[in-house]
Amino acid sequence: MVPALRYLGSVCGLARGGFPGGFSAACTPAPGKPWLLCQGGRRASTSSFDVVIIGGGIVGLASARALILRHPALSIGVLEKEKDLAIHQTGHNSGVIHSGIYYKPESLKAKLCVQGAALIYEYCNQKGISYKQCGKLIVAVEQEEIPRLKALYERGLQNGVQDLRLIQQEDIKKKEPYCRGLMAIDCPHTGIVDYQQVALSFAQDFQEAGGSVLTSFEVEDIEMAKESPSRSKDGMKYPIVIRNTKGEEVRCQYVVTCAGLHSDRISELSGCNPNPRIVPFRGDYLLLKPEKRYLVKGNIYPVPDSRFPFLGVHFTPRMDGSIWLGPNAVLAFKREGYRPFDFSARDIMDIIIKSGLIKLVFQNFSYGVNEMYKACFLSATVKHLQKFIPEITISDILRGPAGVRAQALDRDGNLVEDFVFDGGVGDIGNRILHVRNAPSPAATSSLAISGMIADEVQQRFKL
Repeated sequence: MVPALRYLGSVCGLARGGFPGGFSAACTPAPGKPWLLCQGGRRASTSSFDVVIIGGGIVGLASARALILRHPALSIGVLEKEKDLAIHQTGHNSGVIHSGIYYKPESLKAKLCVQGAALIYEYCNQKGISYKQCGKLIVAVEQEEIPRLKALYERGLQNGVQDLRLIQQEDIKKKEPYCRGLMAIDCPHTGIVDYQQVALSFAQDFQEAGGSVLTSFEVEDIEMAKESPSRSKDGMKYPIVIRNTKGEEVRCQYVVTCAGLHSDRISELSGCNPNPRIVPFRGDYLLLKPEKRYLVKGNIYPVPDSRFPFLGVHFTPRMDGSIWLGPNAVLAFKREGYRPFDFSARDIMDIIIKSGLIKLVFQNFSYGVNEMYKACFLSATVKHLQKFIPEITISDILRGPAGVRAQALDRDGNLVEDFVFDGGVGDIGNRILHVRNAPSPAATSSLAISGMIADEVQQRFKL
């Protein structure tokens, strides 16, 4: 077993742990058409696979790609509940290629982000996918932030982030002429990319190598087969039955789940531990009007406050030339609730009854109230943005898109900070690997994560 993956309790293992954003031409279906076997794919004769990956986001697709490139003789399938791939966390994130500066040294987040950023740049160069290495400034605007900024700089050096430097006011102005600040960390290797385009390129690689992608397949049940399929020549070679909401079935030997916002529910379906539970946090972005885009050159971030779980409102350029401002972080009332009034009674009951959210609320009450206030009143967000770029006014911004972060919480209301990979016991548990917590920087880290998953699958399932 990979040393970084360790066990929690007797049921499943737990390795403790911004918001997760072209199509490739050759294998992209027309809108609304299923992603089943574009040219170069291979059809499993009885909808049976050696390995099935549940989840068609960037982590699931990167993992499918890694597995089939390592094991080309295996039949591997990806199941995605939506009609298109990579449309939730992958398609709703800020598009930042993170450097790895924020994360606790020696954590999986730190190691995989630094490795993953280098791999993403290399992959985009190989595939001709556009990106911009526009850099990032983490800016201290108050004297009391400077000790935290210096500590963050030391952490980045520990994590192996290349070419970091502390800069003063005059150098801040050279990088960002309209930004005020006392001191900043210059992260020159931070970049931006369209992660949905990257994910669809992973899907194309996977299919060209012989993999199968089945969309509109929402998993409802995972169980061991009670008998072999009628007229089957394989007997019980494929003992796991995965059934969708339409009653359709896929059979397989082994399962890897990369279900993002539904990772706890998929784990529970398979008989594994449902904890950590997923609590959705919506991040609303604002847009800088086109005529004001000259105010921002690259990424501008505040100094994070370790008392609170998120990075704070920041300035993010996008590949299409737009500038995103945000996000805030407010509780979403639906797991895929991108609008303020999206609501799911089931999701709310899960949050209240099954997660540690109530404890989290009490632990971070003032922060939560402030985030709700900023979500309702744009002037509050603008006031924060003006600390960095005083020229911005409320007339310069528009309401923009939103994303939902799948945040894992333990029973005590603590945010699980690191990536979580686990399996289980019993007939199904021994044949399954869950990717349970992969928030930001999972997109940046996707190729590094996929290598770790491929290693673990190979060792766990003796492929």
